[in-house]
Amino acid sequence: MSEPTAATPHHDYEKVLKDSVAEVASFDTNDKTLVQRFRHFLHTSPSAVSLIVLVAALIVFGALLGTKFFSAFSLTLILQQVAITGIVGAAQTLVIMTAGIDLSVGAMMVLSSVVMGQFVFRYGFPPEIAILCGFAVGALCGYINGVLVARMKLPPFIVTLGMWQIVLASNFLYSANETIRAQEIEATAPILQFFGNTFRVGGAVFTYGVITMVLLVMLLWYVLNHTAWGRHLYAVGDDPEAAELSGVNVKRMLISVYVLSGLICALAGWALIGRIGSVSPTAGQFANIESITAVVIGGISLFGGRGSILGMMFGALIVGVFSLGLRLLGTDVQWTYLLIGVLIIAAVAIDQWIRKAAV
Repeated sequence: MSEPTAATPHHDYEKVLKDSVAEVASFDTNDKTLVQRFRHFLHTSPSAVSLIVLVAALIVFGALLGTKFFSAFSLTLILQQVAITGIVGAAQTLVIMTAGIDLSVGAMMVLSSVVMGQFVFRYGFPPEIAILCGFAVGALCGYINGVLVARMKLPPFIVTLGMWQIVLASNFLYSANETIRAQEIEATAPILQFFGNTFRVGGAVFTYGVITMVLLVMLLWYVLNHTAWGRHLYAVGDDPEAAELSGVNVKRMLISVYVLSGLICALAGWALIGRIGSVSPTAGQFANIESITAVVIGGISLFGGRGSILGMMFGALIVGVFSLGLRLLGTDVQWTYLLIGVLIIAAVAIDQWIRKAAV
């Protein structure tokens, strides 16, 4: 009986691999068309579209009107006109980035301003305490919105629509539809008109309300892009379930967003007193629509999770440029509303087109 011999090893696979390609696999990223690259750029830079539209509008109206439009006074006048919209738009931006919407921002702004005025002239509070009370009212309204949306899972549209009606009615009932005149405020509580004070830089005229809008937007831009709170806000807006699994407390996050929105609306209410000089329960009734307009034209996605607060400011400025430019051209004011309506629809269509870049 012969001894078993060792089996000859088979290395057929080596013969197969001998002539195979040994290069590392790679993805070709240079075959994108110019349009695809542009769309990808817009996807990574959400405020680029609104900035392009703003620059184009400035160029067009500048060419049509010359120095009548391109003057320091005219350009700073645009900033003064959009200051309130920009501040309220900042509050609206935070909510829309969570895939919600706040229809009560304008009403909260007006109620906060009315509380500030009434606490001074009806109850005799020091103006500084009255201002703090106005901020407390704004925060309370925002907290109620946040609890109803986050804990009771009610749709933000329905919650804020109802809050808008409640706050609006409370505003008229509480104030008895009475306006506190500018002369009374100037004599008793001039601090309420602080944001309406102006200062000059050459031929430009700025108000403290304009400076506040710019500083607020810059601060929120930093918070949204360089803090954990900002990253969590984007995560909740993009996919709340995934954010929850990643350890984000979604309910607490939503409540904090709505409370902050209420506080910013109270700030806008204080700035509103400075803008118009008086405390009027009928002022700023369209602030909710104007803020949504600035947000949408600014390229912030209504589906949440994408956008830049800088885009909101650019969107507000676009509306201001169109309003002033068309007024200086002597056109009917309805053309302003028509063009802004076209811009809103175009902005949503462009947003949908840009979102496909991520697919």
